[in-house]
Amino acid sequence: MLQVRNAHVYTPKDQGIQDVWIAGGKIEAVSKTLPLIDGIDCIDATGKILTPGLIDRHIHMTGGGGEGGFCTQAPAVTASRLIRGGLTTVVGLLGTDGITRSVEALVAKAKALKEQGISAYCMTGAYGYPSPTITDSVQKDIVFIEEIIGCKLALSDHRSSHVTLEELMRLASDVRVAGMLSKKAGILTLHLGDEKQGLQSVMDILDQTDIPIKTFQPTHVNRNPFLLQQAIGFAKRGGTIDITCDSGEGVYQALMKIKEDGVCIDRVTLSSDGQGSWSKYDAHRNLLRIGVSDVDTIYKQIVYLVQQKNWSLEEALALGCCNVAKALELYPKKGVIQEGSDADLLLWNQDLCLDTVIAQGHILMKDGKLQIHEML
Repeated sequence: MLQVRNAHVYTPKDQGIQDVWIAGGKIEAVSKTLPLIDGIDCIDATGKILTPGLIDRHIHMTGGGGEGGFCTQAPAVTASRLIRGGLTTVVGLLGTDGITRSVEALVAKAKALKEQGISAYCMTGAYGYPSPTITDSVQKDIVFIEEIIGCKLALSDHRSSHVTLEELMRLASDVRVAGMLSKKAGILTLHLGDEKQGLQSVMDILDQTDIPIKTFQPTHVNRNPFLLQQAIGFAKRGGTIDITCDSGEGVYQALMKIKEDGVCIDRVTLSSDGQGSWSKYDAHRNLLRIGVSDVDTIYKQIVYLVQQKNWSLEEALALGCCNVAKALELYPKKGVIQEGSDADLLLWNQDLCLDTVIAQGHILMKDGKLQIHEML
Protein backbone atom coordinates (compact mmCIF):
# COMPACT_ATOMS: atom_id res chain seq x y z
CA MET A 1 0.00 0.00 0.00
CA LEU A 2 1.16 3.54 -0.72
CA GLN A 3 0.00 6.98 0.36
CA VAL A 4 0.63 10.21 -1.54
CA ARG A 5 -0.09 13.06 0.84
CA ASN A 6 -0.73 16.79 0.46
CA ALA A 7 -0.55 16.82 -3.35
CA HIS A 8 -2.26 19.38 -5.57
CA VAL A 9 -4.36 16.89 -7.50
CA TYR A 10 -5.46 17.28 -11.12
CA THR A 11 -7.71 14.38 -12.11
CA PRO A 12 -7.14 16.13 -14.72
CA LYS A 13 -9.73 18.50 -13.23
CA ASP A 14 -8.23 20.72 -10.55
CA GLN A 15 -9.23 19.21 -7.19
CA GLY A 16 -6.93 21.21 -4.90
CA ILE A 17 -4.90 19.61 -2.11
CA GLN A 18 -5.76 15.94 -1.61
CA ASP A 19 -4.35 12.65 -0.33
CA VAL A 20 -4.39 9.52 -2.48
CA TRP A 21 -4.31 5.92 -1.26
CA ILE A 22 -3.00 3.18 -3.54
CA ALA A 23 -3.38 -0.59 -3.04
CA GLY A 24 -3.11 -3.54 -5.40
CA GLY A 25 -2.13 -1.27 -8.27
CA LYS A 26 -5.40 0.68 -8.00
CA ILE A 27 -6.45 4.00 -6.52
CA GLU A 28 -8.38 3.16 -3.37
CA ALA A 29 -9.31 6.65 -2.18
CA VAL A 30 -8.91 10.34 -3.00
CA SER A 31 -9.79 12.68 -0.14
CA LYS A 32 -8.75 15.68 1.93
CA THR A 33 -9.31 13.73 5.16
CA LEU A 34 -7.43 10.43 4.79
CA PRO A 35 -5.69 9.39 8.03
CA LEU A 36 -1.96 8.76 8.20
CA ILE A 37 -1.41 5.08 9.03
CA ASP A 38 1.87 3.84 10.50
CA GLY A 39 3.75 1.23 8.55
CA ILE A 40 2.44 2.27 5.13
CA ASP A 41 4.84 3.74 2.57
CA CYS A 42 4.18 7.44 2.24
CA ILE A 43 5.23 10.12 -0.25
CA ASP A 44 5.04 13.65 1.07
CA ALA A 45 3.92 15.60 -2.01
CA THR A 46 3.67 18.99 -0.31
CA GLY A 47 4.25 21.67 -2.93
CA LYS A 48 3.95 19.18 -5.80
CA ILE A 49 1.30 18.47 -8.45
CA LEU A 50 -0.24 15.00 -8.88
CA THR A 51 -1.73 14.05 -12.26
CA PRO A 52 -2.67 10.92 -14.20
CA GLY A 53 0.14 9.27 -16.12
CA LEU A 54 0.36 10.22 -19.79
CA ILE A 55 -0.85 7.89 -22.54
CA ASP A 56 0.89 7.76 -25.93
CA ARG A 57 -1.27 6.11 -28.55
CA HIS A 58 1.38 6.14 -31.29
CA ILE A 59 4.79 4.67 -30.39
CA HIS A 60 7.06 2.65 -32.67
CA MET A 61 8.11 0.29 -29.89
CA THR A 62 10.37 -1.82 -32.09
CA GLY A 63 11.64 1.19 -34.01
CA GLY A 64 10.47 2.73 -37.26
CA GLY A 65 12.32 4.19 -40.21
CA GLY A 66 14.20 2.21 -42.82
CA GLU A 67 13.03 4.36 -45.72
CA GLY A 68 16.62 5.16 -46.68
CA GLY A 69 17.86 1.58 -46.44
CA PHE A 70 18.67 -0.81 -43.62
CA CYS A 71 21.06 1.62 -41.93
CA THR A 72 18.20 4.10 -41.39
CA GLN A 73 16.14 1.77 -39.21
CA ALA A 74 15.39 3.38 -35.85
CA PRO A 75 16.20 1.45 -32.66
CA ALA A 76 13.57 0.04 -30.32
CA VAL A 77 12.28 2.16 -27.47
CA THR A 78 13.48 1.65 -23.90
CA ALA A 79 11.31 1.71 -20.80
CA SER A 80 13.57 4.32 -19.20
CA ARG A 81 12.90 6.82 -21.99
CA LEU A 82 9.16 6.28 -21.73
CA ILE A 83 9.27 6.79 -17.97
CA ARG A 84 11.29 9.99 -18.24
CA GLY A 85 8.63 11.24 -20.65
CA GLY A 86 5.89 10.62 -18.09
CA LEU A 87 4.36 7.77 -20.12
CA THR A 88 2.66 5.04 -18.11
CA THR A 89 0.56 3.62 -20.98
CA VAL A 90 1.64 3.22 -24.61
CA VAL A 91 0.24 1.78 -27.83
CA GLY A 92 2.79 0.30 -30.22
CA LEU A 93 2.47 0.02 -33.98
CA LEU A 94 4.44 -0.56 -37.15
CA GLY A 95 5.16 2.03 -39.84
CA THR A 96 6.35 1.96 -43.44
CA ASP A 97 8.31 -1.22 -42.80
CA GLY A 98 5.96 -4.12 -42.26
CA ILE A 99 8.47 -6.47 -43.88
CA THR A 100 11.62 -6.53 -41.73
CA ARG A 101 9.54 -5.39 -38.73
CA SER A 102 6.85 -7.80 -37.57
CA VAL A 103 3.69 -7.77 -35.49
CA GLU A 104 5.19 -10.69 -33.55
CA ALA A 105 8.16 -8.57 -32.47
CA LEU A 106 5.81 -5.71 -31.63
CA VAL A 107 3.72 -7.86 -29.29
CA ALA A 108 6.89 -9.27 -27.72
CA LYS A 109 8.11 -5.73 -27.02
CA ALA A 110 4.74 -4.84 -25.49
CA LYS A 111 5.06 -7.84 -23.18
CA ALA A 112 8.57 -6.73 -22.21
CA LEU A 113 7.36 -3.22 -21.34
CA LYS A 114 4.55 -4.73 -19.27
CA GLU A 115 7.11 -6.72 -17.31
CA GLN A 116 8.90 -3.43 -16.61
CA GLY A 117 5.73 -1.88 -15.23
CA ILE A 118 4.34 0.07 -18.21
CA SER A 119 0.89 -0.72 -19.60
CA ALA A 120 1.41 -1.59 -23.26
CA TYR A 121 -0.99 -2.31 -26.11
CA CYS A 122 -0.52 -2.82 -29.87
CA MET A 123 -2.06 -2.39 -33.28
CA THR A 124 -1.78 -5.20 -35.79
CA GLY A 125 -1.09 -4.19 -39.40
CA ALA A 126 1.28 -1.54 -40.75
CA TYR A 127 1.23 0.98 -43.62
CA GLY A 128 0.44 -1.63 -46.22
CA TYR A 129 -2.56 -3.72 -47.25
CA PRO A 130 -3.23 -6.61 -46.86
CA SER A 131 -2.28 -6.06 -43.24
CA PRO A 132 0.62 -8.04 -41.77
CA THR A 133 -0.67 -10.10 -38.84
CA ILE A 134 0.30 -12.92 -36.49
CA THR A 135 -2.67 -15.23 -37.11
CA ASP A 136 -3.16 -14.38 -40.82
CA SER A 137 -6.33 -12.57 -39.79
CA VAL A 138 -6.78 -9.03 -38.49
CA GLN A 139 -9.89 -10.16 -36.68
CA LYS A 140 -8.19 -13.11 -34.99
CA ASP A 141 -5.25 -10.93 -33.93
CA ILE A 142 -7.61 -8.52 -32.18
CA VAL A 143 -9.84 -11.20 -30.66
CA PHE A 144 -7.20 -13.65 -29.43
CA ILE A 145 -4.07 -11.60 -28.70
CA GLU A 146 -4.42 -9.74 -25.43
CA GLU A 147 -2.28 -6.74 -26.30
CA ILE A 148 -3.79 -6.02 -29.73
CA ILE A 149 -6.70 -3.54 -29.65
CA GLY A 150 -6.97 -2.50 -33.30
CA CYS A 151 -5.25 -2.20 -36.66
CA LYS A 152 -2.93 0.28 -38.40
CA LEU A 153 -3.18 1.40 -42.04
CA ALA A 154 -1.71 4.23 -44.13
CA LEU A 155 -3.90 6.42 -46.34
CA SER A 156 -3.17 9.26 -48.78
CA ASP A 157 0.58 8.66 -48.67
CA HIS A 158 3.05 7.79 -51.42
CA ARG A 159 4.27 4.94 -49.17
CA SER A 160 0.78 3.47 -48.66
CA SER A 161 -0.93 0.66 -50.59
CA HIS A 162 -3.57 3.06 -51.96
CA VAL A 163 -6.44 0.84 -50.89
CA THR A 164 -9.75 1.01 -52.70
CA LEU A 165 -12.87 2.26 -50.96
CA GLU A 166 -14.18 -1.31 -50.78
CA GLU A 167 -10.95 -2.58 -49.19
CA LEU A 168 -10.98 0.18 -46.58
CA MET A 169 -14.65 -0.45 -45.86
CA ARG A 170 -14.04 -4.18 -45.41
CA LEU A 171 -11.04 -3.66 -43.13
CA ALA A 172 -12.94 -1.18 -40.96
CA SER A 173 -15.85 -3.61 -40.71
CA ASP A 174 -13.52 -6.44 -39.66
CA VAL A 175 -11.85 -4.30 -37.02
CA ARG A 176 -15.21 -3.09 -35.71
CA VAL A 177 -16.61 -6.62 -35.30
CA ALA A 178 -13.40 -7.96 -33.76
CA GLY A 179 -13.53 -5.19 -31.18
CA MET A 180 -17.13 -6.08 -30.33
CA LEU A 181 -16.30 -9.79 -29.93
CA SER A 182 -13.27 -9.16 -27.70
CA LYS A 183 -14.64 -6.16 -25.78
CA LYS A 184 -11.80 -4.00 -27.02
CA ALA A 185 -11.70 -0.62 -28.75
CA GLY A 186 -11.60 -2.18 -32.22
CA ILE A 187 -10.17 0.91 -33.91
CA LEU A 188 -8.42 1.56 -37.20
CA THR A 189 -5.49 3.91 -36.66
CA LEU A 190 -5.06 5.77 -39.95
CA HIS A 191 -1.67 7.25 -40.79
CA LEU A 192 -2.43 10.16 -43.10
CA GLY A 193 0.03 11.52 -45.63
CA ASP A 194 0.10 14.60 -47.86
CA GLU A 195 -1.84 13.29 -50.85
CA LYS A 196 -4.73 15.49 -51.89
CA GLN A 197 -7.56 13.08 -51.10
CA GLY A 198 -6.73 13.18 -47.39
CA LEU A 199 -9.66 11.84 -45.37
CA GLN A 200 -12.16 11.77 -48.22
CA SER A 201 -12.44 7.98 -48.43
CA VAL A 202 -13.30 7.82 -44.72
CA MET A 203 -15.95 10.51 -45.16
CA ASP A 204 -17.43 8.54 -48.09
CA ILE A 205 -17.66 5.38 -45.97
CA LEU A 206 -19.36 7.29 -43.16
CA ASP A 207 -21.90 8.58 -45.71
CA GLN A 208 -22.54 5.12 -47.17
CA THR A 209 -22.49 2.79 -44.16
CA ASP A 210 -23.39 2.54 -40.48
CA ILE A 211 -19.80 1.80 -39.39
CA PRO A 212 -19.38 3.94 -36.25
CA ILE A 213 -17.15 6.96 -36.67
CA LYS A 214 -15.17 5.91 -33.58
CA THR A 215 -13.78 2.99 -35.63
CA PHE A 216 -11.70 5.45 -37.69
CA GLN A 217 -8.94 7.23 -35.74
CA PRO A 218 -6.85 9.46 -38.03
CA THR A 219 -3.43 10.62 -36.92
CA HIS A 220 -0.89 13.21 -38.16
CA VAL A 221 -3.86 15.46 -38.99
CA ASN A 222 -1.72 18.56 -38.43
CA ARG A 223 0.49 17.57 -41.37
CA ASN A 224 -0.86 20.34 -43.63
CA PRO A 225 -3.65 22.98 -43.52
CA PHE A 226 -5.97 21.14 -45.93
CA LEU A 227 -5.78 17.90 -43.97
CA LEU A 228 -6.34 19.75 -40.71
CA GLN A 229 -9.49 21.36 -42.13
CA GLN A 230 -10.76 17.95 -43.23
CA ALA A 231 -10.01 16.60 -39.76
CA ILE A 232 -11.99 19.43 -38.20
CA GLY A 233 -14.98 18.38 -40.29
CA PHE A 234 -14.45 14.78 -39.19
CA ALA A 235 -14.34 15.83 -35.52
CA LYS A 236 -17.53 17.86 -35.93
CA ARG A 237 -19.21 14.62 -36.99
CA GLY A 238 -18.17 13.09 -33.67
CA GLY A 239 -14.79 11.60 -34.54
CA THR A 240 -11.54 11.76 -32.58
CA ILE A 241 -8.50 13.31 -34.27
CA ASP A 242 -4.88 12.84 -33.24
CA ILE A 243 -2.20 15.50 -33.48
CA THR A 244 1.47 14.57 -33.74
CA CYS A 245 3.74 16.56 -31.43
CA ASP A 246 6.28 17.70 -33.99
CA SER A 247 6.90 21.23 -32.64
CA GLY A 248 5.49 23.21 -29.74
CA GLU A 249 4.31 26.23 -31.72
CA GLY A 250 3.02 24.22 -34.67
CA VAL A 251 0.89 22.02 -32.44
CA TYR A 252 -0.38 25.07 -30.57
CA GLN A 253 -1.44 26.72 -33.84
CA ALA A 254 -3.28 23.56 -34.90
CA LEU A 255 -5.05 23.35 -31.55
CA MET A 256 -6.12 26.98 -31.76
CA LYS A 257 -7.48 26.45 -35.28
CA ILE A 258 -9.47 23.45 -34.03
CA LYS A 259 -10.91 25.45 -31.13
CA GLU A 260 -11.69 28.50 -33.28
CA ASP A 261 -13.65 26.28 -35.68
CA GLY A 262 -15.88 25.13 -32.84
CA VAL A 263 -14.54 21.62 -32.21
CA CYS A 264 -14.75 20.42 -28.61
CA ILE A 265 -11.20 19.84 -27.38
CA ASP A 266 -12.41 16.52 -25.93
CA ARG A 267 -12.28 15.18 -29.52
CA VAL A 268 -8.51 15.80 -29.75
CA THR A 269 -5.56 13.70 -28.61
CA LEU A 270 -1.80 14.14 -28.74
CA SER A 271 0.76 11.47 -29.66
CA SER A 272 4.52 11.43 -30.21
CA ASP A 273 5.15 9.06 -33.15
CA GLY A 274 8.09 8.20 -30.90
CA GLN A 275 10.94 6.05 -32.27
CA GLY A 276 9.39 6.42 -35.68
CA SER A 277 11.18 8.29 -38.40
CA TRP A 278 10.63 11.86 -39.42
CA SER A 279 11.46 12.27 -43.08
CA LYS A 280 11.74 15.01 -45.67
CA TYR A 281 11.09 14.35 -49.37
CA ASP A 282 11.47 16.53 -52.45
CA ALA A 283 8.70 17.18 -54.98
CA HIS A 284 9.52 13.88 -56.73
CA ARG A 285 9.31 11.96 -53.43
CA ASN A 286 13.04 11.39 -53.19
CA LEU A 287 14.24 11.09 -49.60
CA LEU A 288 16.26 14.12 -48.50
CA ARG A 289 16.61 13.65 -44.75
CA ILE A 290 15.53 11.17 -42.11
CA GLY A 291 15.74 11.08 -38.31
CA VAL A 292 14.17 9.57 -35.20
CA SER A 293 11.25 11.14 -33.31
CA ASP A 294 11.46 11.58 -29.53
CA VAL A 295 9.09 9.85 -27.10
CA ASP A 296 8.81 12.70 -24.57
CA THR A 297 7.04 15.21 -26.81
CA ILE A 298 3.57 14.89 -25.24
CA TYR A 299 5.04 15.92 -21.90
CA LYS A 300 6.99 18.75 -23.53
CA GLN A 301 3.89 19.95 -25.41
CA ILE A 302 1.83 20.11 -22.22
CA VAL A 303 4.56 22.14 -20.52
CA TYR A 304 4.77 24.43 -23.56
CA LEU A 305 1.02 25.06 -23.58
CA VAL A 306 0.97 25.88 -19.87
CA GLN A 307 4.17 27.89 -19.58
CA GLN A 308 4.31 29.62 -22.96
CA LYS A 309 0.64 29.89 -24.00
CA ASN A 310 -1.10 30.27 -20.62
CA TRP A 311 -3.32 27.22 -21.00
CA SER A 312 -4.70 25.76 -17.80
CA LEU A 313 -2.93 22.60 -16.74
CA GLU A 314 -6.20 20.65 -16.69
CA GLU A 315 -7.02 21.54 -20.31
CA ALA A 316 -3.51 20.71 -21.54
CA LEU A 317 -3.35 17.47 -19.54
CA ALA A 318 -6.59 16.14 -21.01
CA LEU A 319 -4.96 15.95 -24.44
CA GLY A 320 -2.50 13.37 -23.12
CA CYS A 321 -4.55 11.39 -20.61
CA CYS A 322 -8.36 11.25 -20.37
CA ASN A 323 -9.04 12.17 -24.02
CA VAL A 324 -6.72 9.37 -25.14
CA ALA A 325 -8.13 6.84 -22.68
CA LYS A 326 -11.65 7.54 -23.92
CA ALA A 327 -10.63 7.20 -27.58
CA LEU A 328 -8.98 3.85 -26.83
CA GLU A 329 -11.92 2.77 -24.63
CA LEU A 330 -9.62 2.40 -21.62
CA TYR A 331 -11.42 5.02 -19.54
CA PRO A 332 -11.86 5.12 -16.53
CA LYS A 333 -9.28 2.39 -16.01
CA LYS A 334 -6.72 4.79 -17.48
CA GLY A 335 -6.41 8.54 -17.87
CA VAL A 336 -7.98 9.75 -14.62
CA ILE A 337 -7.41 9.90 -10.86
CA GLN A 338 -10.45 8.40 -9.17
CA GLU A 339 -11.33 5.42 -7.01
CA GLY A 340 -10.95 2.15 -8.90
CA SER A 341 -8.69 3.51 -11.64
CA ASP A 342 -5.21 2.16 -12.23
CA ALA A 343 -2.65 3.90 -10.05
CA ASP A 344 -0.78 5.51 -12.97
CA LEU A 345 0.38 8.82 -11.52
CA LEU A 346 2.89 11.60 -12.05
CA LEU A 347 4.29 13.98 -9.48
CA TRP A 348 5.41 17.29 -10.97
CA ASN A 349 7.39 20.07 -9.34
CA GLN A 350 5.98 23.58 -9.52
CA ASP A 351 8.19 24.32 -12.54
CA LEU A 352 6.55 21.27 -14.25
CA CYS A 353 9.68 19.14 -14.13
CA LEU A 354 8.77 15.50 -13.51
CA ASP A 355 9.70 14.26 -10.06
CA THR A 356 8.06 10.85 -9.63
CA VAL A 357 6.40 8.30 -11.93
CA ILE A 358 4.08 5.64 -10.49
CA ALA A 359 2.66 2.96 -12.79
CA GLN A 360 0.06 0.48 -11.54
CA GLY A 361 1.08 1.37 -8.01
CA HIS A 362 4.80 0.79 -8.52
CA ILE A 363 7.31 3.63 -8.29
CA LEU A 364 9.32 3.65 -11.54
CA MET A 365 11.01 7.01 -10.95
CA LYS A 366 11.46 8.91 -7.69
CA ASP A 367 13.05 12.32 -7.13
CA GLY A 368 14.01 12.27 -10.81
CA LYS A 369 15.92 8.97 -10.47
CA LEU A 370 14.88 5.81 -12.28
CA GLN A 371 13.96 2.88 -10.08
CA ILE A 372 14.20 0.19 -12.77
CA HIS A 373 17.11 -1.69 -14.33
CA GLU A 374 17.36 -2.45 -18.04
CA MET A 375 19.35 -4.85 -20.19
CA LEU A 376 21.96 -2.77 -22.01
